[in-house]
Amino acid sequence: MRPGRDQLTRRTSDRGLATRGRPAPFRALASVLIAGALAVTVTACTGDGGKGDGPSFQDGSEAEQKPKATAAITAPAADAKDVPAAAEIAFSSKDAVDTTVEVKNAAGEAVKGALTAAGTWLPEKALEYGTTYTATVTATGDDGKPATTTSTFTTMAKPGKQIRVTSFLGDGQTVGVGMPLIVKFSRAVPEDYRDDVQRRMTVQATPAQEGIWHWVSPTEVRYRPKTYWKANTKIFYKIQAGGLPMGDGWYGRADLTVDVKTGPAVVMTVDNKTKKMTVTKDGKVIKTIPISLGKKSTPSSSGTMVVIEKLKETVFDTRDDPNPANRYVTDIEYAQRLTWGGEFIHAAPWSVASQGRTNVSHGCVNMSTANASWLFNQTRVGDPIQVKGTERKLENGNGWTDWNMSWDEYVKGSAIPAGETATPPSTEPTTGTATG
Repeated sequence: MRPGRDQLTRRTSDRGLATRGRPAPFRALASVLIAGALAVTVTACTGDGGKGDGPSFQDGSEAEQKPKATAAITAPAADAKDVPAAAEIAFSSKDAVDTTVEVKNAAGEAVKGALTAAGTWLPEKALEYGTTYTATVTATGDDGKPATTTSTFTTMAKPGKQIRVTSFLGDGQTVGVGMPLIVKFSRAVPEDYRDDVQRRMTVQATPAQEGIWHWVSPTEVRYRPKTYWKANTKIFYKIQAGGLPMGDGWYGRADLTVDVKTGPAVVMTVDNKTKKMTVTKDGKVIKTIPISLGKKSTPSSSGTMVVIEKLKETVFDTRDDPNPANRYVTDIEYAQRLTWGGEFIHAAPWSVASQGRTNVSHGCVNMSTANASWLFNQTRVGDPIQVKGTERKLENGNGWTDWNMSWDEYVKGSAIPAGETATPPSTEPTTGTATG
């Protein structure tokens, strides 16, 4: 897990709380409003005949009228029972220049956590089941006097109905610059709960890039940046699903974190007109390869795909094809899958005479064994390939077709507006400053 902190400080002068109606405390969202600090009024005065003793403060003790800060915890409610283990602390502080949040268990041990982009306090990991916690919010105003409020609550017992969250990628993998982050759920997430889940899914990329989650189905959600990942990007993503309500009495089983990185920016472009593949690495052309695509009866798909898997040796067995003319069993080398429907890049020594001239394949990208071997050693799972000018368009969903959609189309698959995309909660002290 990423390091957290026991106590967080946020400087504000006014903090309001917005909540949504359904159904538990963790759904409360807080918004921060920064207001101007009060200023003491100073008046210059002169005495008769220049006898003034210098500046004096206007009477009325305005300096003593500084507003006192107030603090309130709005969720979980005081003495609440059966609170989800994914609960956030929602709070408000008024007329405060400093606000701190601290959560401790019954043994007095501090819980690590951070302020979210929405202004709530979120534990670094799911709280323990069946455990009592005390949240303390302290707000300090201009007068320097703190206002403190506490709330004690108890989390629910461990639920029997839990949804497992898994990632296609594992820690330490190096992937291509077109690789989507793929997260799956062991049970369908109802549509009206997906926004809650998505707000608990954060991505940190170094260097940073704009991106968004896109629900492919009720059991699968993916993330891609607006443009391909930059070469050698470090990517950390976290799904804080432990104890999170996911509808119909089901809860997330556990949190999930993954650390991966991208390799060089290898991009392949295939042009049916020229019957050639152009391979670039970090923006520079490194090879042009003669290819043969699918013949008219079995055309290749035009669109943007990514390498799904790599098989140095495999067997293509199409004996279940309804068309007897398309049935065969063939040993294949240097195969790189592009679609679930069976389109690959692979070595085809039998079609070398046609490569660069005419299309003779069953839909695959054919090339010589030498070129296929060279390309196989250049690419990674997730490297993108664009095929242009064939008779058939790529069907979205036939492979990892995230890049076959425009950015606007991709954003439509998000459960929350693009502007609300969650930013990773800070694990460092978070401070805002009110100025006058």
